[in-house]
Amino acid sequence: MKITKDLLTATSSLYGDSFYFLDSLNFEESFKSLTSEFQSFYPKSRIAYSYKTNYIPRLCKIVDTLGGYAETVSDMEVDVALAVGVDPKNIFFNGPYKKAKAIEDLLLKGGVVNADSDADLEVICSIAASNPQATLRVGIRCNFDIEDGVVSRFGFDFSNGDFDKALTKILKNLNIDMVGLHCHFASRGLQSWVNASKGMLDVIRAVERKNIKPLKYVSLGGGLYGRMSSKLQQQLGISPPSFGDYAAVAAKPFAEFYKHHDEHETPELIIEPGTALAANALKFVAKVVNIKIIGQKSIATLSGSSFNTNPTAGKINLPITVFHIDESESMERYEDMDMAGYTCIESDYLYRNYSGQLSVGDFVVFDSAGSYSVVMKPPFIMPNVPILELNKDQKVRVIKRQETFEDIFSTYQMEF
Repeated sequence: MKITKDLLTATSSLYGDSFYFLDSLNFEESFKSLTSEFQSFYPKSRIAYSYKTNYIPRLCKIVDTLGGYAETVSDMEVDVALAVGVDPKNIFFNGPYKKAKAIEDLLLKGGVVNADSDADLEVICSIAASNPQATLRVGIRCNFDIEDGVVSRFGFDFSNGDFDKALTKILKNLNIDMVGLHCHFASRGLQSWVNASKGMLDVIRAVERKNIKPLKYVSLGGGLYGRMSSKLQQQLGISPPSFGDYAAVAAKPFAEFYKHHDEHETPELIIEPGTALAANALKFVAKVVNIKIIGQKSIATLSGSSFNTNPTAGKINLPITVFHIDESESMERYEDMDMAGYTCIESDYLYRNYSGQLSVGDFVVFDSAGSYSVVMKPPFIMPNVPILELNKDQKVRVIKRQETFEDIFSTYQMEF
């Protein structure tokens, strides 16, 4: 994606002072690269894209076109998958809270529900009893210690017998097809993936001792770093693993474990990336609307907010590129300037300690803005901005239009 001053000026004249640029090609390249690395060790590896990270329908459709699955955690996300044409059989429904109607709808369409709790199991077993003619595809989310210092609240504990009880309950229902196992841990470090793979293989051994039919899939969840700029690496104090590094510690052990199994009895190995694919697929553009000096501090106010980039990023400065509208030599230079958002929240800063030239009217382009930005942006103070796709020919296409007053307030009662 090539961004220029002229492109930003022309786009802003049509779509406003702030907008997102979607880089679909970057997203596709990351998807293919991650898939290739895992398949190099375990050919039956497959991606189930985490919708909650960024459910822009365009990205969800790309995943489906490239042969990926939909990893969803709400009925809303299931509906997104169905709306973009995903086969229900390629939808996985995870998460700690699932509405009974949503579970039933997806199971009867042929999708997969990964049970997270006894509450899920009660609903699933009730659906099985009410629909004896249907075969329900169900998995179990597993919980075990990966020694990352976090006590995960999700899934059935493998160590205390809860997992075994859940499995027994499922197997009592003749029309429930126990198709797979699922886990997900938030830690992105390589050792966490080593431990997660080892833990899941222990669960698989226990399941195989039950002499049930072979699993169709085993999911190791997400929690991967994507390609990261050196500036982000420095701020985080890490040297992130590559996709190949993750594959070597996660997919290779599965290849070793299943090397003596009949090919028809080996499951798909599923990973559920979100940030690793979406972060670099979106740029956020904001215009400098004013510059002021408060005490000894220079502060620029932008037409965007930290809510537009990633409200969970904390004090991280996303990589930026500043495009100057007037590049005269007289342009003022600032040291340790902070770039603030348009909201009335004191802590709303998009970038801290910028040093360089800046003027009102300049554009600031934030990279790596695709993770949890669009999906977590609240309708706070102003509606959200448009999402525009920039193709190979530098042609702009609207992926999501500018939100309006009606979009935000149509669900409210205005007459009393």
